[in-house]
Amino acid sequence: MLFWLKKALTVPFLPLYFALCTSLFGSALLWTKRQKLGRALVTAAALSLLIFSNKGVALLLLGPLETRYAPIPEAGTNAGLPSPVTACRTIVVLGGGHSDTPQLSRVNQLSSSALSRLAEAVRLARLLPEAMLVVSGNNGPDHPSHAQILAEAAQSLGVAPERIVRLDDTRDTEDEALELARRLGHKPFLLVTSAWHLPRAMALCENAGLRPVPAPADFMVRPGADTGWGLVAWDLGALERSTKAIHERLGLFWVRLRGRA
Repeated sequence: MLFWLKKALTVPFLPLYFALCTSLFGSALLWTKRQKLGRALVTAAALSLLIFSNKGVALLLLGPLETRYAPIPEAGTNAGLPSPVTACRTIVVLGGGHSDTPQLSRVNQLSSSALSRLAEAVRLARLLPEAMLVVSGNNGPDHPSHAQILAEAAQSLGVAPERIVRLDDTRDTEDEALELARRLGHKPFLLVTSAWHLPRAMALCENAGLRPVPAPADFMVRPGADTGWGLVAWDLGALERSTKAIHERLGLFWVRLRGRA
């Protein structure tokens, strides 16, 4: 119940959905005696899209989330990695979504976020040959689980099947944290997820008594990519980055409200 309530309460606050709902309601009011309110709502919808599709605003919203944890550096062998990383014997990849398109390879079925997360996990798995790779995610009945898609994609990228553990029944990050607590206890592990999602994932895992080592992937803000007048520009990518930031901040508020972080 809480899972679907969380989803329902989040959607109206996301920029595109807010703009669509507000503009439709405002447009309907323009045909009634509440024309002044209708114009105000249509204006609010247009302003929300203008604000959140700006590159500078997207950077201000998403940047603090993505820079909370440093990326794991490139290294030729595990000897070049930080000691907290080399102490881990488990690499956990949080689910990131996929399409149910059987004619595509497992790698090509993954969403861009899931593919980036998995690529980082495979890189780390090659540097830590003794580590197990844990993949997670449900997909409802009558379809392969997201964990299965990730596992088969990992195998196609060279990870041995005996190194992969699947968590097929987890629906969201909170489920994943609880299941990891049951399986891993206090053992340190690498937590691979999108950089913008990592603060919430770390908070949930630490609240569950786990010892995660952050391994950010799927960066949407690249240092130096947009500077100066470039921050005044608008595009759909900025709207997506703003949406991710708002979604994550709402998620953090939700878990703190419930005492899970």
